[in-house]
Amino acid sequence: MFLDVGDGHRLWFEQVGQGVDALVLHGGPGSGCRPGHYDLFDLGCYRVTLLDQRGCGRSRPLASETLAALDANTTAHLIADIEALRAHLGVEAWVLFGGSWGTTLAMAYAQAHPNRVRAMVLAGVATTAARDLQWLYGDVGAMFPEAYAAFCGHVPEVSDEAAATPRRIAAYAKRLRDPGRAQAAADAWCQWETAIFGGDIRDPASRYAEPGFRLGFARIVAHYFAHQAWLGEDALRRNVAAMAHIPCTMIHSRFDPSCPLRTAWALAQDWPASRLQILGGTAHSALDADMSTTIRTATDAIIA
Repeated sequence: MFLDVGDGHRLWFEQVGQGVDALVLHGGPGSGCRPGHYDLFDLGCYRVTLLDQRGCGRSRPLASETLAALDANTTAHLIADIEALRAHLGVEAWVLFGGSWGTTLAMAYAQAHPNRVRAMVLAGVATTAARDLQWLYGDVGAMFPEAYAAFCGHVPEVSDEAAATPRRIAAYAKRLRDPGRAQAAADAWCQWETAIFGGDIRDPASRYAEPGFRLGFARIVAHYFAHQAWLGEDALRRNVAAMAHIPCTMIHSRFDPSCPLRTAWALAQDWPASRLQILGGTAHSALDADMSTTIRTATDAIIA
């Protein structure tokens, strides 16, 4: 099904199950939802809504096909989209699940509309603060020097020093808008995204194996991160009081290479109704085995 939200955007959504309303906010930004997201809930007790955010998945237009998909595509637009979908479906309040970028969006929505959120489960917690981006596209390069050199080498006009991270993201965002250079930039961006987890975009089993996915994903991510998601610095943590009453389980792997545990830990100190569950290992995706099992236990507990 599609919801026309204006600005030329039509958003794909789908519902399965019956019971308490839950909304899945996927990562990326630009990853899109996958069928496995339904497995994070007991569909006999939840009515789960999957929503592909602007520019990706089955929503239209696609960032892989046109730069118009990046127009009217900001965090504020996504928050408004969630509200439009809630009203369209007649939902009083959601249980929100967010993974990675989806945790940023879930918290931003909850702070804007706290009465519309019943509870949250957040996995692979990120706030898209400057220090988060500095880690993922700068500091963690010290652990993966060969992959980081290739990532930096694609935009040689920017210093390979970690402190140049904002300029590097901006340079990628510019190249991803250039029809003649966009695919190569997308390939380099996505190779870095996979390398820190030991993956490769040439692996046919990887979601990054399809060039169109790589192009759309990289365009949206760089578009958002070049603007720090249009959020003030550390805004989500500074405004945590707005959602402090909302029950939340945060699930984070101690050695997640993409998102340091410090972000979830700091939020937990300021969020009375939250609980932080720390996993071992490096899992980040909600669909990784250990992560998905823990998420399912958390969503079950909400309705127990």
